[in-house]
Amino acid sequence: MKKTVWVFGLISGAIMAVMMLATLPFLDRIGFDRGALVGYTSMVLAFLLVFFGIRSYRDNVGGGTVSFGRAFSVGILITLVSCVCYVITWEFIYYLFMPDFTDKYAAHAVEKLRANGGSAAAIQAQVDSMKRLKELYANPLMNAAITFTEPFPIGFVVTLVCAGLLRRRPNSPEQESAAATALSPS
Repeated sequence: MKKTVWVFGLISGAIMAVMMLATLPFLDRIGFDRGALVGYTSMVLAFLLVFFGIRSYRDNVGGGTVSFGRAFSVGILITLVSCVCYVITWEFIYYLFMPDFTDKYAAHAVEKLRANGGSAAAIQAQVDSMKRLKELYANPLMNAAITFTEPFPIGFVVTLVCAGLLRRRPNSPEQESAAATALSPS
C-alpha cells in the first residue's frame, strides 16, 4: 500500500504544485476570482489520481477486490500526501516570493465588497477580518493549517466517491483466497 500511496500522492501533489507555480505569477492579470477557479479546477484534476491509485491498489495488490474501508484508506492517504505537497509549495512561494499576498488579497476582498454595494459596517467587518487573516498568515504553522484546508475537503469528497465506486467484493472462493493472500502480511 505504501508504494501506491506515495506514487499517486506525489504525482497528484506535483500536479497541484506545478499549477500553483504556473498560475500565481499571473494572479495580478487574471484576478483572484479567476485564480481561485483555476486553482480549484486543478485540485479536482489532481485528485483524479486518487481514483487511479485506488484502482491500482485493487487490481495489483488486492487481487481484484477491495473493501470500502481499504479503498478509503488508500485514497485518504494519497490525498494527505498530495495536500502536504500543496502546503509545502505554498509556504515556499508565500515566504520567498509573495509576502505581500495577504495585503493584495485583503484589498481585493474589500474592493469587491465595496463594488457590490456593501455597507460601511460590512466593509469595516471585512477589513477587520482581513487583519486577523494577515496575523494568522504571519505564523507559519497557522499558514500551513489554513492552506491545508483548501485542497483537503475536495480530496476527502473525491476519496469517498472513488472508494464507493471502486470497492469490489470477491465473487468466487478463488478470488477470496487470492485477496486474503494478497492482503496478508508477508
